[in-house]
Amino acid sequence: MTLPSEHQTSQVQSSGPLSGRVALVTGASSGIGAATALALARSGAAVALVARRQDRLEDLARTIREDGGQAAVIAADLAQPEQARGAVMRAVAELGGLDILVNNAGLMLLGPVAGADPTDWHRMMDLNVLALMHLTQAALGPMKQRQRGHIVNISSVSGRGASPTSAGYSATKWAVGGFSEGLRQEVRLDRIRVTVIEPGVVATELTDHITHQDTKTSYESRIRTMTPLEAEDIAAAVVYATTQPERVNVNEILIRPLDQG
Repeated sequence: MTLPSEHQTSQVQSSGPLSGRVALVTGASSGIGAATALALARSGAAVALVARRQDRLEDLARTIREDGGQAAVIAADLAQPEQARGAVMRAVAELGGLDILVNNAGLMLLGPVAGADPTDWHRMMDLNVLALMHLTQAALGPMKQRQRGHIVNISSVSGRGASPTSAGYSATKWAVGGFSEGLRQEVRLDRIRVTVIEPGVVATELTDHITHQDTKTSYESRIRTMTPLEAEDIAAAVVYATTQPERVNVNEILIRPLDQG
């Protein structure tokens, strides 16, 4: 990612398209979350950074502040419902409100159903689905109060289709799609927009957590055959959706590497 000059950064922060808005980004300690938080900050938003790894959040917050932006660090385990809801309340208290929620935190624990550890299913459901739902519910109060808001849910191409080793993961991402569409219809009259972004293969830490070793090896070999997306590509999609005129609700963005089948 090309960093703006000092003059350009100052100008973006004072007059960017998201100037005066507050965003909360989950999974902000690495990958898509970190890139998205940085991109939103460079578009003028004050950003609440949420993840478990506080040291990484502090590093990212320092970068944002050095660029002239505003950031709040909120260390939380979002698989714990009270911590998920608490992250929203802290963001509102520390940054003065909430306009954009990016539900990015997630796990991709691939593997065949027959050989799966059911603990992996519970972990994915808790973070990929339930944490997203708790965060969203908590965010609706401050958004409705402002009569505006935007909820961006990071899903996956696995939320549209499945493979022999993605059944559990795909189940969580299909759930995200269903929840998002029902939510969109509920909150549209409150002037709250809902966007689902479905990335294909992205170069992130997501594969590091796969516990089924044969699947992990096979998936990593597959990635080596293509040029994956970068986290910044997904961040750009988030900025695109959130900077559209308020009459425009970008419902869904499907984005794959050029050479992904």
